[in-house]
Amino acid sequence: MSTLRELKTRIGSVSSSEKITGAMKMISSAKVHKSERDLRRLLPFKNQIKSIMGHLLAADGDYTSPLTEEREVSKVGIVVFGSDDGLCGAYNVNIFKQMLVIMNNYREQYGDSTSFTVFPVGKKMLKAVKKIDGGFISVKSVKGVDSKMTGDKVTEFTEELKHAFISGELDKVVVVYMNFKSISRQILTEEQLFPVEASALGGELDAKSANKLYIFEPDGNRIFNEVLPMFVLSTMQEITIENRASEQAARIMAMQSANDNAKKLLESLRLEYNKLRQQSITTELLDILGGQVEK
Repeated sequence: MSTLRELKTRIGSVSSSEKITGAMKMISSAKVHKSERDLRRLLPFKNQIKSIMGHLLAADGDYTSPLTEEREVSKVGIVVFGSDDGLCGAYNVNIFKQMLVIMNNYREQYGDSTSFTVFPVGKKMLKAVKKIDGGFISVKSVKGVDSKMTGDKVTEFTEELKHAFISGELDKVVVVYMNFKSISRQILTEEQLFPVEASALGGELDAKSANKLYIFEPDGNRIFNEVLPMFVLSTMQEITIENRASEQAARIMAMQSANDNAKKLLESLRLEYNKLRQQSITTELLDILGGQVEK
């Protein structure tokens, strides 16, 4: 049976844990709002690029680019986004499981000879994918690439992936990440980075703009090849920010759950403490009364 001192110590410990989880939840909330602001700032840039691509494609020109070249797939690159820090529930586990499902699907689609190069983003994801390194799966950790990487590093990393695709080192590059919808909702998403799919290009044009005729200077194909890498980069930047927001949202939910459990445990411990304290007081009173009777 627990003593009053032991219960008091446990109550203090649980109370401290409740305060810590509450503070962490507030910090994560602030980080989510920052990521949402970053997404809002990025959106006009990406929409403008898609609008340019839409005008080009609407002109029915013949556009070619090494970034849209489709070929027989035998080497797949998978960029899998995770977190650098823990305390975010099953966030990394769910993404890792989805990556394994994607690998199995590709082996069924392209054959058992398909090999994979995994680019983990985040220390926790790197630790997870290292367990499957070997055989038809190779893990490539890029220095400086993590869930907190700057815009310059995102650009550098995207260029490295682009070079690997153009050189034939990889036939297909996909990104696995959590698409941020709200604090309580993130969706596991697989997005193809290379080759760039036609369905991903072209912003929505209103009827007035769609019916206009354009003269492109320089030629449309050159503009297409200049703008397409910008589109890929903006996509990668958006995914990076989405991952940050989703990670913090998962941490908020984990901290909320921990906070709720701490409150329930605290109530239970306080109730037990009060009962034991009342029992101790009653025992002392009975001893005093018993002593007076004996006198």
